[in-house]
Amino acid sequence: MKLPVIVIEGKCIAEVWEKSLVALWEKGAENKTEYDKKSDPPSKDATMVMAISEPFSEPRIHLAFPGGMEDLEKYRQEIVFGVHDHWINPEEGKWTYTYHDRLFNYHLPENPNLHPHTKNFGVGVNQVKKLIEKLSATHYSRRAQAITWIPFCDADADDPPCLQRIWCRIFEENGKLYLAMNTHWRSRDAYRAAFMNLFGITELQRYIAEEISKKIERKVEVGRYVDISDSYHIYGESFGDFKNRFLNLLSKREFYNSEISKSRTMRSDDAAATEGFEYGRQLLEMERQTGKKGATS
Repeated sequence: MKLPVIVIEGKCIAEVWEKSLVALWEKGAENKTEYDKKSDPPSKDATMVMAISEPFSEPRIHLAFPGGMEDLEKYRQEIVFGVHDHWINPEEGKWTYTYHDRLFNYHLPENPNLHPHTKNFGVGVNQVKKLIEKLSATHYSRRAQAITWIPFCDADADDPPCLQRIWCRIFEENGKLYLAMNTHWRSRDAYRAAFMNLFGITELQRYIAEEISKKIERKVEVGRYVDISDSYHIYGESFGDFKNRFLNLLSKREFYNSEISKSRTMRSDDAAATEGFEYGRQLLEMERQTGKKGATS
């Protein structure tokens, strides 16, 4: 089977993520991955395009993603504020990158044989700041983008960045300004990672819109978000959990019901969600005080 191209459209991130997984499960090609164990079946794989018309419309949270509300809050702060950039330390076998570091502090090594996070790294470039400045000066510019890939170290890395590029542009409609965002991913764990990616990266979209609003002294709304993955896949080792958690939830609950026990999604302003977000902030504060990762990281 050829690698299919699947296009999913919808209003909110929970809706589109759910539709993308159903389509991938039904139409995805079978292919091996570099992480498979001998006993694992081939992954389900496709090139996926997800178009979300209103990224902050509710219900925003899907209850079938493998994680908790605290994980979403920690991931949001990781992408937007770089709370885990200090975990980058390839010389000790730790993280080689964070998306925040690559987007807000992109730097090439002075010596191409060394990772840029060794003592010989060059001067960093805040790509997001430049993107904001570009769109603040010329909101219809097509040059507002930021990249993550560093060929010197990523081409041979065991776990290189999945996110490759973000692109933004402002459009005006009915007297209002809207920030549109596209992102391009080389590879994506559709079941275990994509929902958190969608949640976190649209929070970055909101941050950019707010920063531009401050600069131009005019409100910039969050516009549509388009997410493109070259390889959008469910790993074979995840099939059991995917069936038991995701497909089982789809068969037993409504897409949205105000009673959580009957729903497979949740509003982000629901008390259960906000309490989970607060717990995530508490875990981050514990990390800052102790210098260690939180218990659920």
